[in-house]
Amino acid sequence: MNIGIVCYPTYGGSGVLATELGKALADKGHMVHFITYQQPVRLNAFHANIFYHEVQVPTYPLFDFPPYESALSSTMVDVILNQKLDLLHVHYAIPHASTAYLAKQIAAKHGIRIPFITTLHGTDITLVGKDKTYEPVVTFSINESDAITAVSKNLREETYKSFPIEKEIEVIYNFVDTARFKRRDLSHFRNAIAPNGEKILLHVSNFRKVKRVPDVVNTFKIVREKIPAKLLLVGDGPDRPVIEAMCREYGICPDVRFVGKQEQLEDVMSISDLFILPSEYESFGLAALEAMASEVPVLSSNAGGLPEINIDGETGYTSPVGDVESMAKHAIQVLENPELLAKLRAGALKQAQRFHINNIIPEYEKLYQKVIKPRVPIVA
Repeated sequence: MNIGIVCYPTYGGSGVLATELGKALADKGHMVHFITYQQPVRLNAFHANIFYHEVQVPTYPLFDFPPYESALSSTMVDVILNQKLDLLHVHYAIPHASTAYLAKQIAAKHGIRIPFITTLHGTDITLVGKDKTYEPVVTFSINESDAITAVSKNLREETYKSFPIEKEIEVIYNFVDTARFKRRDLSHFRNAIAPNGEKILLHVSNFRKVKRVPDVVNTFKIVREKIPAKLLLVGDGPDRPVIEAMCREYGICPDVRFVGKQEQLEDVMSISDLFILPSEYESFGLAALEAMASEVPVLSSNAGGLPEINIDGETGYTSPVGDVESMAKHAIQVLENPELLAKLRAGALKQAQRFHINNIIPEYEKLYQKVIKPRVPIVA
């Protein structure tokens, strides 16, 4: 198949999933065309079956805000016509579903029928999409999609609850490449971070309010009072100054490392003992799944789709949103009990294998085949 993938090229879960999906499809022999405003962060190696089409957005004094949506639709049309795409797969509803609808209509004027699939990822539904500024367009473009998928059962339920969706939403879970994310012996790296044998706690996010990164710091503060420990904070975002100020106030800066955005997350996860994700909402929690594949138990909130992947008592523990004391209690319990830690590591790996990339990709291929129609001229 000849597949166009539209996504945000950043470190967010939707962009990561879209990029990894495209790479996996290319490995299986499909031709994959990424269409976005810059090269996706995980698209970092040459592949004969992968093509990248950059969306150029001209700036004119007339516009206070460059019309990205129009430029994106035009680029989609160009790729559809010149690369003979079989379908478009757009990730994150805003603005990709509406621009795909417009591109589909323009392509029809050229006698080409191009189906598009919209994959919902989370905040495009639970936060941004609910804004009255966007809601009518979001609802319309989702309903006009030839197929709709969501990355968890919880997100599917939230979508039906929040929008008058007229079509079936199919759940296709996020996935993990367990060949990449697997625990390796990186003793030299671990010793550089924790030279005195301290336990290592890890958090990965975009440091936005919904991630509740202050809860990570407060949890670590309690744990550190009982157990020698280090905290690795991977990522960046608007809450970072707040987190840095908290660390200075608590006097824990020597034991906290801000390591910024990291492409080689598998290395960081290989040296970690616990992964902390106290988010106010997660439609799925891809970073948690990658941690599990690296045999790192997860301490998470019980919000959104997290309980669908982090099974309480088997792969880690879940706590109510904001319950720092509960998360710290679980962390101390696990870190002080080597047998429990080993049990949770094994459970995390077993759970991650259920979401192996080889199990999920065929679900997308089956859906693609379902929506593709013969490329016949459209009769007006």
